[in-house]
Amino acid sequence: MKTFLFSLNVCKATGLDLRYNNIGDEGVARLADLLQEADSALCSLDLTFNDIQTDGAEVLSKALQNNSTLLSLRLSGNKIGNRGAMHLASMLQVNNTLQELQLADCDLATQSVIAISIVLKSNKSLLSVDISRPLLFSHQEEWAVHFSDMLVVNSSLVELHLGKMGMTDTGMERLTEGLKFNHSLRYLDLRCNCVTRDGIHHLTKVLKQNPTLEIIDLSSNRIEDEGAVCLSEAIASSGCGLRELSVNSNNIRTEGLLALAQARKADTTLTHIYIWGNHLEEPVCLAFRELITSGRLLPDQTDVSVYEVDGQVFLAEAFHSLRRHYYSSNSNAIEIWRMESNTATDPEIQ
Repeated sequence: MKTFLFSLNVCKATGLDLRYNNIGDEGVARLADLLQEADSALCSLDLTFNDIQTDGAEVLSKALQNNSTLLSLRLSGNKIGNRGAMHLASMLQVNNTLQELQLADCDLATQSVIAISIVLKSNKSLLSVDISRPLLFSHQEEWAVHFSDMLVVNSSLVELHLGKMGMTDTGMERLTEGLKFNHSLRYLDLRCNCVTRDGIHHLTKVLKQNPTLEIIDLSSNRIEDEGAVCLSEAIASSGCGLRELSVNSNNIRTEGLLALAQARKADTTLTHIYIWGNHLEEPVCLAFRELITSGRLLPDQTDVSVYEVDGQVFLAEAFHSLRRHYYSSNSNAIEIWRMESNTATDPEIQ
């Protein structure tokens, strides 16, 4: 494995994909050495779902303090914990190169989540941040207040993932207080939270006057008919720039889904809509058949497809979904080197 890493450096490969291996803190130390080499050209490092913990996060953080090449670091699924995330937050105070940081399902706590929000007030290089599924035990949603304050002053972040945060309508109200002043964010991921129609009312006030938000993921919340109708009204407003929307699994029935179909039928910016997991009764099936057959909704821009049995129209699940990311370091023609999971037994990288 040492030879392989050396050859990566010599060949000036710019992306390294090590997802789903068993790399631990010792292996990360070897990768940190690579990042600190003067002629390293590594721009993308994907360590998703390995076995990196607090010590490994600290080593990576130190290596990145003076690194000027790495654009993307993906650590989701590694249990770096609160202290590991605090090390990364400290690194972000001095690193002005990193553009993407993924820390979903890393056992972050309230302290480190707030620390990241504070760093984002001054960090101007990060474009995409994912802190989904932290371990938050407070019901006061202090993190939402801090992220709201950050959104007021941050003008560089384009993508923010806040899935599985336990966010309630109160958290949504706090978040949107800052969001209404932000004009850089393009993608907002709020999936798998506890947002109801009341939280959607706060969000739609922002949508009606914020043309920069293009993609919102609200899947697996509780917005129901009233929330869907409220969204459709915002989509139809002249100030809304929303292009892609997911409302999967929100207990939406006929009234709400027909309102969304009508919003898509109107001359709006919305091109993608994902509705599977709601109540797809016959009027909804007919409305979406009209959208799809008329070409107003392309088959690859929704997650339902039309079929008919004995003259009755139904919708089946189509395996299309909202894109997971807006920013991608791969868009810069980064060459990605992938290492399959069978290399995880090599002691040199563990």
